[in-house]
Amino acid sequence: MKKKIILVAGARPNFMKIAPIMEELQRHGDAFTPLLVHTGQHYDDKMSTVFFDDLGIPRPDINLEVGSGSHADQTAAVMIRFEEVCLKEKPDLVLVVGDVNSTLACSLVAAKLHIPVAHVEAGLRSRNRRMPEEINRVLTDQISDFLFTTSEDAGANLLREGIAADKIHFVGNVMIDTLLKNVARAEASTVLDDLGLTPRTYAVLTLHRPSNVDDRDELIHLFSIFKEVQDRIPLIYPTHPRTLKTIAAFGMDEMLTVMPDFVFCDPLGYLDFLQLMKNAKLVLTDSGGIQEETTMLGVPCLTLRNETERPVTITHGTNILVKKDRSKIIAAVDAILAGLPVPDARPPLWDGLTAQRIVSIILGSGLNILH
Repeated sequence: MKKKIILVAGARPNFMKIAPIMEELQRHGDAFTPLLVHTGQHYDDKMSTVFFDDLGIPRPDINLEVGSGSHADQTAAVMIRFEEVCLKEKPDLVLVVGDVNSTLACSLVAAKLHIPVAHVEAGLRSRNRRMPEEINRVLTDQISDFLFTTSEDAGANLLREGIAADKIHFVGNVMIDTLLKNVARAEASTVLDDLGLTPRTYAVLTLHRPSNVDDRDELIHLFSIFKEVQDRIPLIYPTHPRTLKTIAAFGMDEMLTVMPDFVFCDPLGYLDFLQLMKNAKLVLTDSGGIQEETTMLGVPCLTLRNETERPVTITHGTNILVKKDRSKIIAAVDAILAGLPVPDARPPLWDGLTAQRIVSIILGSGLNILH
């Protein structure tokens, strides 16, 4: 009898992780019936629909359409609506990815209904409990039955937290499956021509964490650093409209008039952004996923945070944890522009076969899990 698996996508980074797993489950159509649930945590076209188009994911079977709100509002809304889905569909497994509010909310619902939970990207830890994502990671891992890890340090974290070793599976990074599958397709993107760019002559910025974009003093501090960066190399910033409104509300427009090479553009689809990032001289980011993608692409990455839950991107990749320290950031930019060698090591099992390993493990288990 085929096993019904609900896969949950909530926010933009989830889509890149869901795509290869969905495709692999469909290859085993005799064993699985996959059901794709989009919680609607990110709900505008540029932040979600375009990703389903770019990655070839079928339209969601169910869209919970929860929208934005406080962490409590959003988590509660997902739980209420997802419980209805589980009671109706009676899945054999709920598979969640990443660390957004939808990840924790759907895991809690499933666990309390005695439905097995699989967590993809388990065990990542920043050690900063002030990050909402860290709370989501820790709690989701505690109630999951399959914990699929991207790196060996993630498994060590889980063992320290008392997770049974037979639940932990080191499978590699499913985001890299998506990257490797699509990097050639991204060559057809016209984004560089559209923005008037040539390879290796610009830097890319992504900034989205509330601790960076919702705090006026922090944002002004960062933009004063970006002023010095764009004096050295043009800085391209794909920006969500909400962030633009925040910048205006903080009265920062005049600051931008003296930053002619700090270029805002609309949010980009997956393929366009992949092409932009692959051809950049360097990337500045507060995103976890981009730390991983730049590691695979061999593009220097400066992480604008005080810690990272992905230390493997530092030990095996191109990532430099510069925090929000002006001197560290500028020194790193200058070193890269001066020809700092790019590491060519890649983390173990980041080989494009992670989704195959995940589905093979689920298939081998038979989902015979007692609750």
